[in-house]
Amino acid sequence: MTEQRCGLVAVVGAPNAGKSTLVNALVGQKVAIVSPKAQTTRAKLLGVAIEGDAQILLVDTPGIFEPKRRLDRAMVAAAWEGAEGADILALVVDGKGGIGPKIHAIAESIAHRPEPKHLILNKVDIADKARLLTHAEKLNEVVKFDETWFISAQTGDGLPQLKSRLAALMPEGPWHYPEDQVSDATERALAAEVTREQIYLQLHAELPYASAVETEAYKEREDGSVEIHQQILVERPTQRAIVLGKNGVRIKEIGARARAQLSELLGQKVHLYLHVKVKPGWDEDRSVYKDIGLDWVE
Repeated sequence: MTEQRCGLVAVVGAPNAGKSTLVNALVGQKVAIVSPKAQTTRAKLLGVAIEGDAQILLVDTPGIFEPKRRLDRAMVAAAWEGAEGADILALVVDGKGGIGPKIHAIAESIAHRPEPKHLILNKVDIADKARLLTHAEKLNEVVKFDETWFISAQTGDGLPQLKSRLAALMPEGPWHYPEDQVSDATERALAAEVTREQIYLQLHAELPYASAVETEAYKEREDGSVEIHQQILVERPTQRAIVLGKNGVRIKEIGARARAQLSELLGQKVHLYLHVKVKPGWDEDRSVYKDIGLDWVE
């Protein structure tokens, strides 16, 4: 009988490096929401990937950046908390972008951490190859990375080799999750994240980080379908109008796309009811932090 292996890989980096796309790709299905907007991930989330006899627990963390408000501080705290006790610390860097002060600051902050460290240069499908090598050299001067990878989470380039290597490095021990479980997120939390993703994708720059989604009710119906009631929080009446759209067209489209995705992810018919509420200063409300999976920080 083959000995099971199980370990934790903390996926850290700056906003929009492709961390969530990488976690989804390694797991083999969607567990983390993705959008072109930076800082899409707010709370840390665990994706469960399986490779042979190994179970790789991937902590998808919020992008690390210079926090300016309480929500920012809570997101950065969640990122560093997700890195605690990891068997491997994986720094994901956008290979197409530059290595500016933000990336250097993150690299310096992990340089003396005890965990084995891997550098993952992402987006090689659209990055200049010579620039990628320069990035790798510069970052390896700051941090003594155990291994450096060149991958594309979007196209899958280099992912089989990365996944196989991570599996081999996992310590011996029993699996922490059943074979068919791909995330530690509750269905209520998953539902809120899927709706938030649609808000980000459809509204783009119209509604920056001024919204949150709370799942108020989640119940199974006798016919096997699920009924979900959610509240979208915004700070101002003008933002509420943006989410609703003219004659309610935008909120209907957000609901329709979120419903379709949830039906696919949950494997059952979904009845989704959305309500938009103006709540000035929602990002200073402790209860909202609890609902979106973040710790309150002073």
